[in-house]
Amino acid sequence: MAIADMDTNPTTADTAGTWRLGDRTVNRLGFGAMRLTGMPWDPKPRDRDTAIAVLRRAVELGVNHIDTAAFYFVPTRSANELISTALQPYPDELVITTKVGPARDREGGFEHARPEQLRSQVEENLRQLGRDHMDVVNLRWGTGHGKEDGSVADHVSALAELREAGLLRHIGISNVTSEQLDEAREVAPIVCVQNRYGLTERADDDIVDRCGELGIAFVPFFSVAGAGPGEDTDAEHGRAEIETVAQAHGASPAQVRLAWSLHRGDHVLAIPGTGDPAHLEQNIAAGALRLTDDEQALLDTIGKATS
Repeated sequence: MAIADMDTNPTTADTAGTWRLGDRTVNRLGFGAMRLTGMPWDPKPRDRDTAIAVLRRAVELGVNHIDTAAFYFVPTRSANELISTALQPYPDELVITTKVGPARDREGGFEHARPEQLRSQVEENLRQLGRDHMDVVNLRWGTGHGKEDGSVADHVSALAELREAGLLRHIGISNVTSEQLDEAREVAPIVCVQNRYGLTERADDDIVDRCGELGIAFVPFFSVAGAGPGEDTDAEHGRAEIETVAQAHGASPAQVRLAWSLHRGDHVLAIPGTGDPAHLEQNIAAGALRLTDDEQALLDTIGKATS
């Protein structure tokens, strides 16, 4: 299936199907807010009005799952504030998830919160977003890209207490191993796992499959582009094969990467982020891309060579 002409017939987020996130049903193509403000290394922040327009257009196109965090900010922009300004009053069907754990200072440095500090982090998100509760709060384990060792039990227990207090409805975990997922599930129900994963980031194949077996949503981050300069996943490895598939569908390599992620299972929820209106529509259009069995096998071979 070729990608539709976005100028005359824009694809909507429900094209990729739906999945349950806790007790809510969301479209599998969502939106990640990290890039809304611009990134810390950018020469200047993104235009505020453009970022607000991107958020409103995302909702118009059926996005009902937005992923954010209080630590998504640059000196003059905050992703949470942009979301609050753009989307209040929030649509009833909109699910907003956030992350706690890392605390970021104004200079950009990170430290990891102790369990007793998680309440203040959740409350910070509530204030910034203008909410009285969060739909989902993910415990982001560690402050770097690599998974860190250690027990998550005390932190998950703290979030379970906040759930009982009504500050959040559901708990997820991020940047974790399969063993940490098992440990967390012994403490409280877990509705999603959010890890770095994509076509050429395949170390977590096993946890993706395990989440599918458990009926837990898997939410990959950095599945299209890396976190910072020099970390773009559109590297030379596999470029020819990806471009061959892209040309067959009238799509871009980034759209092929998103489509591959969605093809990994009905429980996979994509959250591509952008501050650019055209890129937003391209990302959502990727939900209409249907890979053939041969294309899927070709792309799988690329990824497995890197895992």
